[in-house]
Order: sequence, then structure tokens, then C-alpha cells
Amino acid sequence: MKIKEITFVALFAAIMGALGVVPPIFLSFTPVPITLQTLGVLLAGGVLGARLGAISQTLFLLLVAVGVPLLSGGRGGIGVFFGPSAGYLLSWPITAFCLGYILSKFKTLKLHNVLLVNLTIGIFLIYFIGIPIQAFMMNISIPEAVGLSLVYIPGDTIKAVLASLLVYRLRKHSFFSQKISKISETF
Repeated sequence: MKIKEITFVALFAAIMGALGVVPPIFLSFTPVPITLQTLGVLLAGGVLGARLGAISQTLFLLLVAVGVPLLSGGRGGIGVFFGPSAGYLLSWPITAFCLGYILSKFKTLKLHNVLLVNLTIGIFLIYFIGIPIQAFMMNISIPEAVGLSLVYIPGDTIKAVLASLLVYRLRKHSFFSQKISKISETF
């Protein structure tokens, strides 16, 4: 891996940590909090591409696993991977990879394409992996977990829109676009 790639991976792991500074919103009926870190996942995949986006999220989760309190609310340690949020956390590298891969297939990147991919692949994939594990950890049925997760859709939609705007604008700027496109092409 080149120095530029390492720098971008570290930068996006740090962005995830910075998004974790914003306190989580805990709801009375579900132990999975509302956080801004989903935004970081969508940004990592969209800006860095498949390989580097997934590596940045994996690095972030490794830091969390060794106890660095980078998750929203100052949570960290291996225990977070054995709770109701585990599936959502484990979905982050997979989601970043898939987003980056799919966005790399567009010849010209348009804002509506980025938004469509973020909403259909990004948010859906996080839920697809997170909900069954949440149901298992909470010992409830998957339909019950889906019902609990409906509360996250408005916020995740807003995060997907914001991430789409940022990804589109960052990739549109010539200096940043050239640096990222060279890196993200190396899949």
C-alpha cells in the first residue's frame, strides 16, 4: 500500500472516530443507538472506493475492538461486538466495499446515482446485516427487529443525502478527484 493510500485510510478511520464524538441518541425501546457514524461509512465507500473504504472501516473496528472508545458515546472494546449493535458494526466494511465498487462502475458520477446507491445499497446493506444479528442478540424475531429498526430510516435517509452531496462534491473537485480516482481504481 502506498503512503497516500495509508493516509486516506487513516483519515477516514479518524473521521469515523470524530463522528463518534457526537453523543448517541438512545431510545427507550431499543438498545441500538442513533449515531452519526453511518454517515462515515457512506463517505468512506463513496470517496475512497471499494478496497480503501473497506480497509478504513476495518481499521476503525479493529481500534474499537482493542478498546479505543471511538464509538458514539465513548464505547469501545470487544464487548460491543457481542451486543445488539454488532451486526451494524460488522456491516460497515462490507457496506463501504460494496458502495465503492458499485460507484466505480459509473462512467460519469451524477448526484442522483450516488444518492440512489447510498439509499438502496448502503442503508439497505447495513440493515440487512444488522437486523438479523440484532434479533439474535435480543432474542426476538426478525419481524420484531425490523419494527424496532423502522425508527432509524428517517435519520439514515438524511445521512445518505448528506453523504451523497459530500461524495459528489468531493469527487467533482479536480484536485481531490484526481487523487481519489487514481487510488480507487486500484480496487
